Amino acid sequence: MAQQPWIVPIPGTTQMAHMVENAGAADVRFTPGELTELNAAVRAVEVRGQRLPDAVLVFSGVEAPPKR
Repeated sequence: MAQQPWIVPIPGTTQMAHMVENAGAADVRFTPGELTELNAAVRAVEVRGQRLPDAVLVFSGVEAPPKR
């Protein structure tokens, strides 16, 4: 939400107390330095493997194009 105003999180929970807690995330604000640090940490993560096993991917038939 800090980087794209059109991002809308969809919290999944079965307990109202958790829903209220999750909604509080909308009040979190990051400084520019914190966003820079967060983005650097995310870029440093090496993603390996597939999102889902082959048997499951067969049923989806839809994959997002790779980011460039």
